[in-house]
Order: sequence, then C-alpha cells, then structure tokens
Amino acid sequence: MIFTVFKKELLETIRDRRTIIAMMIIPALLFPLIFKLTSSMTRNMAEETASKTLQVAYVGEGNDLMKFLKEDNNESLGKFSYIQYKDTTLIRKGIQDGKIHLGIYFDQDYSENYKHKKVAKIHIFHDATNLGYKERLTEKIDLFDKQTTEERLNKLGLSKDVLNTFSIEEINTATSQQMIGKLAGGMLPYIFIIFGFIGCMYPAIDLFTGEKERGTVETLLTTPVPRWKILTGKMGVVVLSGIMAAAFSIGGLYYAAKDLPTGGQFSELSIVLDSLFNSQTLTSMFILVLPLIIFFAGVMIPISVYAKSFKEAQSIITPLNILVLVPAMIGMYPGIEYNMSTAFIPVLNVVLATKEIIAGTIDHTLYSMTLLSLISIAVIAILISHKQFGKESNISSN
Repeated sequence: MIFTVFKKELLETIRDRRTIIAMMIIPALLFPLIFKLTSSMTRNMAEETASKTLQVAYVGEGNDLMKFLKEDNNESLGKFSYIQYKDTTLIRKGIQDGKIHLGIYFDQDYSENYKHKKVAKIHIFHDATNLGYKERLTEKIDLFDKQTTEERLNKLGLSKDVLNTFSIEEINTATSQQMIGKLAGGMLPYIFIIFGFIGCMYPAIDLFTGEKERGTVETLLTTPVPRWKILTGKMGVVVLSGIMAAAFSIGGLYYAAKDLPTGGQFSELSIVLDSLFNSQTLTSMFILVLPLIIFFAGVMIPISVYAKSFKEAQSIITPLNILVLVPAMIGMYPGIEYNMSTAFIPVLNVVLATKEIIAGTIDHTLYSMTLLSLISIAVIAILISHKQFGKESNISSN
C-alpha cells in the first residue's frame, strides 16, 4: 500500500513542471551556467584590462623613474602613455572624469632622497573600482626598484643576501587532501543542503496543500488504507525529490568544474570533486544527508497540511530557507571546529562532518553523534507530521 501511494504520488509529481524544474533542471544547469558566465566575464575583463593603453599623469620634475617608465619597451604589462600635470588636484579630477587612468606624485624631497640613497616617496592615484590598472603600474615601478637596489648594492660591493636577515622555509604538515577538505570542502554540503531543501519544498506543498486545493485529499482518505501509510508514501516522494535535487546540483557542479580550463580560479573545486566521487566518501555523506532531508520533509509537511492554499504554504516555508542558510554558511568558515558541541547542531554538523570526510580526518565518534542527532530530529519531525496529518481540521479543504 505504501509503495502504491508512493508510485501514484511520484507520477503526479513528475507531471508537475514546477517540481521538475526545481528538482532537476535548475540544480543541473545552474552551476554550469554560472561558471561559464563567470569564467567568460573574468577572462574578457582581464584581456580588456591588459590590452588597454593606460594614461598616466605625473606631477614633479623628470627623474630616473619617469625616464625608466617612458623608455621601458617591455609590453608584458601592456602599453602606457605618460602626461605631465601641474598639480595633484588636476590628477584627481582627471581620474574622476575618465581622462586619465592613474597618477603619480613625487614628494618635493624625492630627488634629494634618491640622490643620497634614502627612501624616496611616491604617491599613486587610482580609482579602486578599475581593477588591474594600479597593479600594472606598480609592477612596472617594482622592476625599477629592483634594478636600482641591485645597482646600489653593486656599488657598495654587497650581495643581495645582505638584505635578508633570515631564510624561512615553511613546512606544511597537512596533506593536500586535508587542505582542500578543510578550506574548500564546506562549499559542497552548503550546496546540497540548500538544493535538498528546495527540492523538498515544492513536492511537499503540492502533495498536501495542492490536494486540498484540488479537493482530492478527501477521496484519497476514503480508501481502505491507514492514514500513516498514505503519509509515508507521500513523504517518500518528498524525500526522494530532495535527494534528487541535491544529487543533480552536485552533478551539475562536477560537470561545470571539470569543463573549465585547468589552473583557473575553480581548479581547487575540481580537485575537491575528484576526491569526492568515490564510494566511501559518497556513502558517508549520503548517510548524513538522508536523515537531514527527512527532517526537512518532516518540517514542511505539517506546514503544508495546515496551510489553506499553495500561496500560503509557500509564504511560510520559503523564509525557513534562512534558518537553513545561516548554519550552513557558518560551517564554511575555517575557524569553526567539529567537536562535541557542534556535532549536535543541525545543518552545521553536516557541513563540518562533510569537510572532515573529504579531508580524510573524520572522527567516527563525532560522526556517530552527528548521525544520532540527525536521526533524532528526523523522527521528531515525522511524529509531528503524523500528528498534523491525523487532524481532520487540517485535512479538510474547507
């Protein structure tokens, strides 16, 4: 009977476009589209910034630095054009008006300090919203700084090593898997938790509130099937929808990350996903996600049973997203530890446990506590759903 109800509700759910879009299409296509757009926009902006001839205004007398900047033919940092201005006020106005991109101001004692091998101060004016402009100029100035430093040291008969008091070699005792799991692994549970929640929402509303609106729930309850079996069949569809949405989101993310060029800004994510797709990791994560999805379903069903309309149910359930988002986001912070306290906090414990699973450092005692706490809240949610579904006042469409 439970399977019959489950099959009947699943077929109706599959026929609903909104559910299919929320459960499969959006999770599967969202990340490929985001990654493609982000990668394309970043690449285009970088190419545009690198190819643009930067107009640089300077205030002060001609000096060795300006001579170097004007005569340097190395175009690896792009092309520059230099214009002399009378004062810094004109530089500020020129940048604001878009006539120039950058400005250089030399202190009055610049030449004197430079001549006597002291620190000569330079001021660079720039608009921080124009990314990449200042960096191109400072890299060019750094080349002159290194060249001048070497010349001064050679005249003094000194080696460059005289400038370094210590030679520090850092030895990272964490493995690459641990680094990836602890630093980037928090993104994955965040994604499948959110999409798991969204995947449960529409089927829950449609299978309970929707039936009340359509007037079919009374007919279903007149069948010689215990009410708890009807609830179990319906809840099974809601849970399956949440799991499918989470799975499609991770699948879409994996495809998007693998399709991007190596060495890009998402290269670490690609490594995380490679380490994720093995039977042991996936099984450990699924064991945690399943009771969490059941908990989501158990929270949404009483609301859907109570609500009189689809719109009312949606307006109540949608804000609950925030209660899921906050602990999921907190779990992404590097400083949050997986311990006896956090192992019992719903959602947060799943994020932290998943990070440890990916890093290969999971504490099985804490993992068991997390699983126990998730099963407990899932059972409580199921009991509440059963109680609410059993009330005639909630079931009635009037």
